[in-house]
Amino acid sequence: MAGPETTDTDGKQPGPVPAAELTHALEALGAGAYLVDEQGHIIAVNTRAQDLLGHRAEDLLGQDAHDLLHREPHGQPLATTQCRMRQAFHAGRSAQGEQEYFARADGSLLPISWTITPYAAAGRTGCTLVMFHSEGRPEAVGPRPDQAAESLTDYDRLALLAETTTRLTSTFDIDEALRRLVDLVLPRLADWAVIDLITEQDEVWRTAVVQAAGEGLVHHEDLQGPMPPVPEESPMPLSRALRGVASALAGPETYQGAPDAGIAVEQRRLFESTGIHSAAIAPIRSTREVLGALTLGRAEKPGRFTVADLPLIEDIARRAGLALDNARLYQRQRAVAETMQNHLLPQMPRVPGLQMAVHHVPAPHASQVGGDWYDAFTLSDGATALAIGDVVGHDLEAAAGMAQLRNMLRAYAWSQQEPPSRVVERLDEAIMPITDVAMATLVFARVTRTEDGPWQLSWTNAGHPPPLLVTHDGLAEYLTDGHGILLGTGVHRPRPDATVQLPPGCTLLLYTDGLVEAPGRTLDDGLNRLRQHAAALAHRALPSFTEQLLHRVQPPGLDDVALLALRTPR
Repeated sequence: MAGPETTDTDGKQPGPVPAAELTHALEALGAGAYLVDEQGHIIAVNTRAQDLLGHRAEDLLGQDAHDLLHREPHGQPLATTQCRMRQAFHAGRSAQGEQEYFARADGSLLPISWTITPYAAAGRTGCTLVMFHSEGRPEAVGPRPDQAAESLTDYDRLALLAETTTRLTSTFDIDEALRRLVDLVLPRLADWAVIDLITEQDEVWRTAVVQAAGEGLVHHEDLQGPMPPVPEESPMPLSRALRGVASALAGPETYQGAPDAGIAVEQRRLFESTGIHSAAIAPIRSTREVLGALTLGRAEKPGRFTVADLPLIEDIARRAGLALDNARLYQRQRAVAETMQNHLLPQMPRVPGLQMAVHHVPAPHASQVGGDWYDAFTLSDGATALAIGDVVGHDLEAAAGMAQLRNMLRAYAWSQQEPPSRVVERLDEAIMPITDVAMATLVFARVTRTEDGPWQLSWTNAGHPPPLLVTHDGLAEYLTDGHGILLGTGVHRPRPDATVQLPPGCTLLLYTDGLVEAPGRTLDDGLNRLRQHAAALAHRALPSFTEQLLHRVQPPGLDDVALLALRTPR
């Protein structure tokens, strides 16, 4: 629980007294540390920080940390625009810095190195942890020959793990997650990173072999590719890691003997090609299975990995495993949903004299597929039916609901030979009792040819964006008549019909809201944008018309889009 608020008559901001658990957590750190709230006011501080700064806790609590502490090398207050710690705080990200200065209580400057990271504190959100130590009083003389050249302090390890979690869990793309993993460990921990993944077919694939060279990273594709199978009883480090048995240390001498399996031969080739003299190998696993192995190697970097380094590397590999597992599950579900929807979306009928073109573009994030659909089919009286709709939701249930809705609409339209409004009324009456659809929008239309030759469109609209009619000369008009409430509300009232004659060479466009809606833009803005570009493309052949329209109008990566275009003969 958070403590009671303090008040101060010296002009500093009031702040909550830190809970015992907050102070206890900070005391466990080996460096100076304090917590700030969303406004940057100090809410907890450990004894080490008080000693380094020469302040008592009560002098620090409630103060704006930047204003109180941050200074230029000559002692002047540091402008917030020049403070990298402040920038990271406002961005809500982890960061590190060195050769900077804090003001002590006696007015002197304390040269520091620092780390900042978002922190969930005792049920409070929006907190940020700052850890620092004095560069003027190093805590260690230097590494022993058998230690890493750059030993990480406790707060360095904490910051690395926090950054690993934040960066790896913010993407569902496997390749991007692996790229971020490499960026996290090179060159901080090693100068080589090797990632072996077990595919869904139980094959091992050396997915990444990356070297930190200078200020860049070099990918060695000649060392990547398929690997021999993992032997069940091999005691070799990589084989054990890929079976999820344990982490281990390795070097060139580990693989100098007679190989016990083909994977040991590949490991010997890796050590010989890279010059790695010391390596640490850890399993990459999720809560359900082993996904692969992470190998960190040192070639140019001095110092050997020790057993003490393995817990940190295991923690990094474990976080990578959870991120990769989430990405695989996402891709699997998305593939199932897209396959299901592609099978459900129909082929267009061939109608003499009419051209039709359709597009469906699934959304790129989460399992954002399933809700948007189109349909076109020939009715029993020879008319052509057109439909476009959007079922509420973006998941497999929405895709299943779309299939139910489409099939029921086809059955009513084929059997009843009624105006579009009456067909949609029957559909609306049936949605709640016999489908899983909560709500949906729909435009349902009939296209017929009159006795004297022109084509005619009759339609009804159930809460859907209006159809757009574009003449061959580029006159574009939204068909706003025939509009009624959306489906599934439980309110049953007569629906209107509307009819219009289709000019020769005109294009009728039915679309879903993903084409015209975007954050920061009104619906009217989206509709005007669509009309403008559709009019400009009126002279294009229909396939080019729809492709270019999507390219020009569709908001980037937000929602799925269904599009159905029909063109009459000239």
